[in-house]
Amino acid sequence: MSDRISIPDSQYLERIEKASQLIATADLDVMVANSNEADYANVRYFTAYWPLFEMGGVAIAPSGQAALLIGPESEEFARGRSQLKNIHLMTEYRETADPAYPGVAVSKYGDVFESIGVSNPKRIGLAGYLCTNMAMIEGLREAFPEATIVNADDLVVTRLRSIKSPEEIACLREGLRLGELAMHAMIEAVRPGMTELELTGVALDTLYRHGAECEAHTVYAFGGKKTTNAISRGTHRKFKKGDIVQINVGGKIDGYSPSVGRPVCLGKMTDAQKRLIEFGKDMHYRTYECMQAGVVSGQIAQQYEDEVKKAGFADNYLYGPCHGLGLIEVEKPWLETVSTYSLEPNMTFQADTFFADDDFGLRWENGLLVTEEGPAEMLNSGSRMEIIEVDC
Repeated sequence: MSDRISIPDSQYLERIEKASQLIATADLDVMVANSNEADYANVRYFTAYWPLFEMGGVAIAPSGQAALLIGPESEEFARGRSQLKNIHLMTEYRETADPAYPGVAVSKYGDVFESIGVSNPKRIGLAGYLCTNMAMIEGLREAFPEATIVNADDLVVTRLRSIKSPEEIACLREGLRLGELAMHAMIEAVRPGMTELELTGVALDTLYRHGAECEAHTVYAFGGKKTTNAISRGTHRKFKKGDIVQINVGGKIDGYSPSVGRPVCLGKMTDAQKRLIEFGKDMHYRTYECMQAGVVSGQIAQQYEDEVKKAGFADNYLYGPCHGLGLIEVEKPWLETVSTYSLEPNMTFQADTFFADDDFGLRWENGLLVTEEGPAEMLNSGSRMEIIEVDC
């Protein structure tokens, strides 16, 4: 028996059963939850399958019957990974190279729904709304022109995925542990003259050697003015003395994808850099104090923004303080001033504290767990939550 931290096989079918109950409550005749290779979360959540090149989907009936929908090239791959054995090959889920697959037997949505006991649906729930492409939409409309298509993300999937099981939390903790190992290796290695991609390689070597499935997301290893980018990638640019370096890294554990982030200076920080970085750290810790069960999410975001403005850093603020964390490092629910949901125990977030000035930016980031009472818990050890200046 493996001691690897993972999601038990039985949990996938339990998730389908819970989803079927929400589907019935929402008065849906069926739900289709779609994914792609980049945002694989819905399909992997219900089946353990991660699409490669092609797309993937799961159809779930109120009865609890379900089917996996894949592209024509993936049958053997899917059968070796999926906890669902009712698998349908569909051209709607083919890769974007748009092969015709002449002579390959494929299913249509009508065939899929019939296999799970659904005929002539009137209300079709669609989850993974932003992962759904036009081929899927056209396939549904062709098969069921009279049906109403309903966005089922918040009706079903977000409600399920927001509250984590003990096994999910264990996966996130392990991914963060590996992220901290990689972060330490990157801080030890980074020097002027090294390229951003060389530093990325240090992270990947550490993650794979210590048991990660892969990196939780594209490793952030870039410096200088690029750190003003909330989202960016490393390049062949060489680090320079005086650079602020943005490090964000985590290990993917059975699909779960957390991240840790620290700002690092190559040399001594200027007073302006230290002032903003210290403020960011203070606001990061303030986030944990505010994230408590029963509090309305939008109120937390508004309070955070108000405190940033009061401190005089409104021009340095882009977003915050949190976003959902699970199979994808950034997933629903987002936490912003217009959010209306209340926090519940065992919700997980990335406490993502980002500020930027004209020539540098910073990010303090750790995993966050909403507890039964009191402030949220940091999911990782929180090592190197300090001013980091590399001698060079």
